[in-house]
Amino acid sequence: MITQIIDGKAAATAMRQRIAEDVAAFKRDNGLAPGLAVVLVGDDPASQVYVRNKAAQTQEAGMESIEYRLPADASEQALLGLIAELNDRRDVHGILVQLPLPPHFSAAKVIDAIAPEKDVDGLHPINAGYLAAGKPGLAPCTPLGCVILAKGVHSDLRGLNAVVVGRSVLVGRPAAQLFLNESCTVTVAHSATRDLAGECKRADILIVAVGRPALVKGDWIKPGATVIDVGINRVAKEGGGTRLTGDVDFAEAVKVAGAITPVPGGVGPMTIACLLANTMTCARMAVET
Repeated sequence: MITQIIDGKAAATAMRQRIAEDVAAFKRDNGLAPGLAVVLVGDDPASQVYVRNKAAQTQEAGMESIEYRLPADASEQALLGLIAELNDRRDVHGILVQLPLPPHFSAAKVIDAIAPEKDVDGLHPINAGYLAAGKPGLAPCTPLGCVILAKGVHSDLRGLNAVVVGRSVLVGRPAAQLFLNESCTVTVAHSATRDLAGECKRADILIVAVGRPALVKGDWIKPGATVIDVGINRVAKEGGGTRLTGDVDFAEAVKVAGAITPVPGGVGPMTIACLLANTMTCARMAVET
């Protein structure tokens, strides 16, 4: 059996090209470009890289990239005030506040302050409720990317066993809802699951998002299963330096899985592509109301 290495970079590139065509048509029909406002609080190095990449890809797609940077000691009220201004701006269709925030901020309060129709991260309780109810809405970008990659392997997801390892609000819970909406039979496994390896081995599609390097071993995987590794962990290399690795032991898993995402180059590139797709959706909703 030859395992398919799922190319997230290629999938994301194709998706961004389609979005760029949609943006061009939107600009032609409405006289303005979809606008994405990204707010960065503090100077976390990883967040700075993410924001820079988001801005570059937003502009490449023909969208307006609007960036705000607040110091780490900015008040929560200052951030909430900025969000209120962005909620009212007609040229801003999507709002993203880069997480994590400094400790003195309430992430829940900040997310709740974003207008649901501009919540491109899909984390507002109203959007989470739409997702849970199986209604159309804005879904979180990383789990949305997981579903798109799985669809690239399987022409029909209906009836497949999807096991999601991890129950975070950012990935695990929404991923479970998205795969359920695709008519998969969904299991959510987590730190209290009694037989984690056994649950994983039942999966036709295994989604792992726990932040623990190489947690899932080759003998945890059903032969021929599709493995979507969401983890991004920086670990030490022999001889010095660091490398990125996922939550799945790739060297073992690639011998068993039918298809698997690498780290890096798998789910990661899809996250920003799905962010652009959500921004396009927000822009369309704005002109239709």
